[in-house]
Amino acid sequence: MMSNWTVTRVTWRAPVLAAGLCLLAAVGAMAQDGSAGRPSALASLVIWMPFILKGFGLNLLMSVLAMTFATITGVILGFMQISPIALIRVPAKLVTNLFRNSPWLVILFAIMFLVPFQITLPGGDKVMIPDWVKATFGFALPVMANVSEILRGAVVSIPSGQWESAESLAFTRAQTLRHVILPQCIRRMLPPWMNWYALLTLMTPMAAILGVNEALGNTQAAMEAAGSRPEFLIPFYLFLMTIFFVFIYPLSVYTRRLEKRFAAVS
Repeated sequence: MMSNWTVTRVTWRAPVLAAGLCLLAAVGAMAQDGSAGRPSALASLVIWMPFILKGFGLNLLMSVLAMTFATITGVILGFMQISPIALIRVPAKLVTNLFRNSPWLVILFAIMFLVPFQITLPGGDKVMIPDWVKATFGFALPVMANVSEILRGAVVSIPSGQWESAESLAFTRAQTLRHVILPQCIRRMLPPWMNWYALLTLMTPMAAILGVNEALGNTQAAMEAAGSRPEFLIPFYLFLMTIFFVFIYPLSVYTRRLEKRFAAVS
């Protein structure tokens, strides 16, 4: 009981502490601004907060869509990796290793420039592809490869006796995977899956490099619109760090608790 209470206490105190540091930094920046007739750094931050939070909403949308796509395709790719047919298994391993060992930024640039800006439908209508959609697809590819490897590792970690028991019951390979192996794999896969979602969310600000109006891009645009004064750097960027921290930190704490719980069950 005491250990669970401690984890819960840390979960709530750390984001509050981070928000307090952000506020103190903004107040400090305001104290340094002695120019008359110009809004302080704190006042400017308050004005632009909704704009920055709107960009953060796009970060969350990209992370959810990318993780959904990566999970579905990663599971399919993982099953292909464990296929007994070499013609299926070998290409799946190549794709997995390619995207697992490629820099995210390189993949992002490749997707942004290789995917067309618009597509023409059979009827002749043209549909624009937003940059954030292409960025979402770019972020999904390396996560897809890692989800594939997570599934492969989880299946391999199941003792061979499980396969032999299912075979003795006349289960086919597909039935064994569905009814025996996968239920045991889910609890092994969930903590690393959550870690990869947290990492994916933290990587989404890279989309600002390519002009996507997410939280980082909106923060930079807000500072420029407010006058690009040096005292804006600490409060604006610390606020940006805080909103990501407040979202990600509880996930990381919950992931650690899941790991401990599943380790105890195992």
